[in-house]
Amino acid sequence: MNSPITGTAAGVPFTALPPAEGEGYAPLVVTWHMLDAPRSDAAFAAALPMNDLPAWRVHLGMPMCGARTVGDGPEAILELMREDALMSFLHPFVRQASEEFPDALASLRARLPVDDGPVGVLGGSLGGAVALRILADTDTPVFAGALVNAAIRIRSVVDLFPGEYTYDAESAEVADDLDFVAKAGRIADRAPLLVVSGERDHPALHADAFDLVEAVGRRAELLSVPELAHPLAEEPGIEPAPQLPPAREVDLGLTAWFRDRLAERG
Repeated sequence: MNSPITGTAAGVPFTALPPAEGEGYAPLVVTWHMLDAPRSDAAFAAALPMNDLPAWRVHLGMPMCGARTVGDGPEAILELMREDALMSFLHPFVRQASEEFPDALASLRARLPVDDGPVGVLGGSLGGAVALRILADTDTPVFAGALVNAAIRIRSVVDLFPGEYTYDAESAEVADDLDFVAKAGRIADRAPLLVVSGERDHPALHADAFDLVEAVGRRAELLSVPELAHPLAEEPGIEPAPQLPPAREVDLGLTAWFRDRLAERG
């Protein structure tokens, strides 16, 4: 198996895994990792490598994570969470990762032998909100999307933080914009979607997964994984680690999903 390729694309760190087979140009699947373990592009690549997929899998680093950690790392992130869970923490992560994607994609196309066709997108936890934003709010051609324990409604994620969050007009507008069940029609028009949800994930996130699949309709499928909690890897989740059994089940499901969608694409 070929070794991972690491680098930066328009300033965004990445870990790229070459296709399982064949030579020349191949399709591209882009991922965004969780803020829980695995919380770096390299760790996410180890947790969900999709090794049997005949496509490049490029795992992008989220802002302020891994190589882009600033200040004293975890403490700086905790301070943002304490300041304002939505407006200082969750929303800036999703906004920056979404906004930097077009330039990162152009850089990847110039650097790697990927074809110029539609891409696949995959996001875990808060990275799922990034993948959903690419689907719902951009015109980037996408052949298939997938989510794992995703932040589908940001209000459900905010409710996981200690204390009661008080919304004002601005934060309520942001929360509405990051409610992707409300954008299900747009997502259904864009690409087929696999929603992977751990049965041991936070109950509200698990419920949101069911709601999104129902709202998207026939172009969405649900994969419910019995032993999967919210994280996909053990702490600290920064460096690549051996794949856990629930993550392997997710990995197999994702591989089959994207392989079948590529076959449909022709």
